[in-house]
Amino acid sequence: MAGVTQRRLGRLPRARNPRVPHMSSLLAGKAAAAIPAQADYTQRMPAQLGMMMNDTLGDCTCAAYYHAVQVWTFNAAKTMDTEPDVDVEDLYVQACGYNPRKGGEGPGGNEQHVLTFLLNTGAPVGPDGQSRHKISAFIEVDPRNPADVRQAIYECGVAYIGFNVPSTIMPQNAPPPAVWDLVPGAQMVGGHAVVLAGYNDQGLKVISWGEYYTMTWRFFATYVDEVYAIADSLWINAGTAKTVCGLTLTELEQLMQSLKEG
Repeated sequence: MAGVTQRRLGRLPRARNPRVPHMSSLLAGKAAAAIPAQADYTQRMPAQLGMMMNDTLGDCTCAAYYHAVQVWTFNAAKTMDTEPDVDVEDLYVQACGYNPRKGGEGPGGNEQHVLTFLLNTGAPVGPDGQSRHKISAFIEVDPRNPADVRQAIYECGVAYIGFNVPSTIMPQNAPPPAVWDLVPGAQMVGGHAVVLAGYNDQGLKVISWGEYYTMTWRFFATYVDEVYAIADSLWINAGTAKTVCGLTLTELEQLMQSLKEG
């Protein structure tokens, strides 16, 4: 139908790398963190954040990272950084193996592979991707533990997640519903990567396809199978006074040594 914006997916099945640190291990023996009952880092952000090419490419694993950059910079630096599409495509090429000459949506991406690439090589930034920005660390969060998911969002600005997509949030010839809830009998249509930038008792604030949605907790519990807390200097060094599990940036970087190249 003319006029309906296309939306693509692209997350591949999750990887299981034992070298990726787990939040549950880092929190073992510590008192529960004091975090607010609700948080929303999308407040006052622009209504449209840009598709990041996820309308034509299966680059959601890369698009989600650049949406995280928007959240971090808007909240911490007070000036939102939106990188150009050429950088998003470049990350998709380098981290996921997309070949623009072949056309199509491309191969999709694995979240841990993309995060490891961001750790070691960094994301293209600036006009024509002439510069690089590396994340400092990423930590796996158990999606079965809502308290840890909330803590990851609160401390990191976002949680980077992967989930199996029911057909109910991708209706034909219509935009996705504003609220993503569990609908019995829904068929799975693929995998998707997004960032969560807020939470309350009703659900979680999702950024996907350049727009905002609400994911209920029961939707989250049913479909999400990977969650990561990302430590990034854009957030930590800008004076947020929040770091993952209370660790310093140096301590977080040390956790990543087994994943770093060279």
